[in-house]
Amino acid sequence: MPTAIITGSGGLIGSESARYFAEQGFRVIGIENDMRARFFGPEASTEHVSQRLEADLDGFEAVSMDIRDADGILRLFARHAADVELVVHTAAQPSHDWAASDPQTDFTVNANGTLNLLQAAREHTPDASFIFTSTNKVYGDTPNALPLVEQERRLELPEDHAYYGGVPTSMSIDHCTHSLFGVSKAAADLAVQEYGRYFDMPTVCFRGGCLTGPQHAGAQLHGFLAYLMRCTVMGTPYTVFGYGGKQVRDNIHAHDVVRAFHAFHRAPRSAAVYNLGGGRASNVSMLEAIDLCQEIADTELRWELSDENRVGDHRWWVSDLDAFQADYPDWQLTFGIRDVLEDIHRRNVEQWQAAVR
Repeated sequence: MPTAIITGSGGLIGSESARYFAEQGFRVIGIENDMRARFFGPEASTEHVSQRLEADLDGFEAVSMDIRDADGILRLFARHAADVELVVHTAAQPSHDWAASDPQTDFTVNANGTLNLLQAAREHTPDASFIFTSTNKVYGDTPNALPLVEQERRLELPEDHAYYGGVPTSMSIDHCTHSLFGVSKAAADLAVQEYGRYFDMPTVCFRGGCLTGPQHAGAQLHGFLAYLMRCTVMGTPYTVFGYGGKQVRDNIHAHDVVRAFHAFHRAPRSAAVYNLGGGRASNVSMLEAIDLCQEIADTELRWELSDENRVGDHRWWVSDLDAFQADYPDWQLTFGIRDVLEDIHRRNVEQWQAAVR
């Protein structure tokens, strides 16, 4: 039976990957140590997700391991080397706000942890597809230099601008402020590319915009759509940081992300890099997202606007999906922005409401 090693298997994309590839006939080894609870508090714990995966999936093996444990990672890959066809690396410290509070942990998890996995794959499973969930934060705040026009509910690019359809991977990552999180993820991103080129391994960096879905354990510092809907339903005050609430993000449902992973695995390339997000089909400003959450939940959100934006935060981000769709034309988005929010609400509303009764 083909085996997939999935890091961060209790998280949003990791758990979606575990379920998806188990359904595709893979034996799944999930690496998870619930560091999200340390990053964002006990309410963000992924322990229950890991327990549910073990209960629901035949052939799923949960391994409690820190990806910074280089020797442990090597032993794990060596033990399963004959069967591993796919590595999906989603484990990360995912918040640029949190990174500033503990840069060493952020860097060792994001950069060193990725290096450990790459080296283990090189030594034991060099032909396995190595899929890395990178981030658009590798571009730093360069997108903030785009000539945005302020509209009533959002910032927007002029339609005749070259990037109106989305930002391509040709955007420079140099001469800008990244946040320390952006730096650690950029280091990992470059390492994944280098192992692909230097050692001729099938690797890909998916530079994600906002990846989301109903299983997202949204917190104030990460996962804004899930957290926004949760605050709306539970009556928790929400703070919008900067830009008058008109900053724009594209959002892609976890299921569409994992379908992109599968498309790559079926026809892998060496050192591939793609921007991956909702693109022009699924993007929203903060003000627009608040309106949609209130409409879907049929309740009013208590929110306030802070004048201070987060360091390195983007005023506007829409991913250019053309490069990936040219290489993998059978892949298309199946969720729009309203579909995403409705799915988050539908699958969480009962437990959120029960929590405040």
